[in-house]
Amino acid sequence: MLGIIIQARMGSIRLPGKILKLIGTKTLLEHIIFRLEFLQHKTLIVIATTDLSIDNPVEQFCTSRHIDCFRGSEKHVLERYFRCAAKYDFKKIIRLTGDNPFTDIEELDRLIDLYDNHHADFCHSFRSLPIGVGAEIFSREALGKSFQNATEPHHAEHVDEYMLEHPEIFKTFELEVSTDKNHPKIRLTIDTEQDYKKACYIVNNATQEFVSTQEAIKLCMAYA
Repeated sequence: MLGIIIQARMGSIRLPGKILKLIGTKTLLEHIIFRLEFLQHKTLIVIATTDLSIDNPVEQFCTSRHIDCFRGSEKHVLERYFRCAAKYDFKKIIRLTGDNPFTDIEELDRLIDLYDNHHADFCHSFRSLPIGVGAEIFSREALGKSFQNATEPHHAEHVDEYMLEHPEIFKTFELEVSTDKNHPKIRLTIDTEQDYKKACYIVNNATQEFVSTQEAIKLCMAYA
């Protein structure tokens, strides 16, 4: 089964509670779920949060919207992903984070096809799309190897770090995108109050509910 695991927690240091802050008429998490409704590939979505009481609202969010919720380690995010993938028996895992309301769904579908067509271990679209717009997909086996072999603290904190550091182990491919989306220095993630205000500006000034990457880039430049 192909699963989408969205890591999300309330305890952001720079912008606490951001995942349930409103951007327009939707919370950040609702924007992510809304966009995934347009994905062509069939998937199961799971929001993976921590087992801390501060994240009870995340589980309540999931319950009220009939979305699967998994709770695990706060600090060891790699373990949280590994346990979540095992529980749902995902063979392929798409990793998204609760920081990113503008994931490019068209390119996510293409990323899944790239992975399947090359029988890959790990594929991503980070180096070409704007920050916060790309995604990654990896096999359950690659996730398991990372969990078993990772030794550095940053491996535990960032799910993909071990895979990125060991291309000799994992069959890796990177998605190429059109020039109008190839803006890797544009920032469309939400990490700070300034990022949040910019996201609100983009949503409030977009021409349609589903904001395209091209329009998000244009509005981001206008905001700056």
